[in-house]
Amino acid sequence: MLNEALMTIARRIMAEEGGCLHREEAMALVPGTPAEALDLISCANKIRDHFMHRHIFKCGIINAKSGRCAEDCAFCAQSAHHQSPVAVYGLRSCEELVQSGLALAEAGANHYGIVTSGTALNDDEIDVVCQAARILKDQSGLKLCASLGMLTGSSAHKLKEAGISRYHHNIETAPSHFTHICSTHAFEDDLDTLQVARSAGMEICSGGILGMGESWEQRVEMAFLLKDLDVDTIPINFLNPIEGTRLAQRPLLEPLEALACIALFRFIHPCRDVTICGGREKTLRDFQSWVFFAGANGLMIGNYLTTAGRSIDTDLEMIGHFGLRESPSPGPCVAG
Repeated sequence: MLNEALMTIARRIMAEEGGCLHREEAMALVPGTPAEALDLISCANKIRDHFMHRHIFKCGIINAKSGRCAEDCAFCAQSAHHQSPVAVYGLRSCEELVQSGLALAEAGANHYGIVTSGTALNDDEIDVVCQAARILKDQSGLKLCASLGMLTGSSAHKLKEAGISRYHHNIETAPSHFTHICSTHAFEDDLDTLQVARSAGMEICSGGILGMGESWEQRVEMAFLLKDLDVDTIPINFLNPIEGTRLAQRPLLEPLEALACIALFRFIHPCRDVTICGGREKTLRDFQSWVFFAGANGLMIGNYLTTAGRSIDTDLEMIGHFGLRESPSPGPCVAG
């Protein structure tokens, strides 16, 4: 039998069209046993079903510019501070960006993200991304997203006018843990970029990586900051320790803990898109289909930035078995 106190909170969230989960309540939901984790996951599934109506979206990305990043993010193989075996190349051509997007659309993606390494793009590089976006907007039904590092107001407006409707920029972790992960820019710089993108009229996609040594308290801290920022989509990644990075020796999260993290984010963000991205293959292993049961309604398909994903056909089959259907995002509800 499900924990009645947990079900009471879930019912309240559903009845109040988003509810009002407080931080103290969220911390009380942190599971201490496998049975408690399974109860949390089951209730998160009910919340997802209620607000998302078994709809799912699938996003694909291109690593459009790789390596030699000046930032020292502890997890990142593309950092120039690390000695990771990673491809290094400049911004791909407009034609390559377009062809990658069309191929992902053909494979089943309905969102496409152009992602680049480095602190920021220069004006000429922004123009290439805009050119590709305009072509893709004309030739596909893809929802277009960009993840290009720090943004200026002028660049943000260019991207929006070209057809980029969503900007992705992860906060990566809780503010209280950030200095353990990155020292080359301030946490506030990331918040500023999110505000610039929002001011230009773009939706915001922001989340982070779990399993980088953060506590449950810091996971809740991160989740509530994203709530305060009113983000539209929350991508959840799990650390994939890569050779040469500072976190290369960190152990993987256990699958049940990772699933409980997804469930907790769904409780805190009942009406927002929660997308499962990098690291799921290694962390979840045979439990990948459980991400939907744990509350997710989005999945990144295809390859990631520096690591390979699994077969898109395998993911599409998994989605089909779970009885989910493709649909435009239902959008936010009114949260308390």
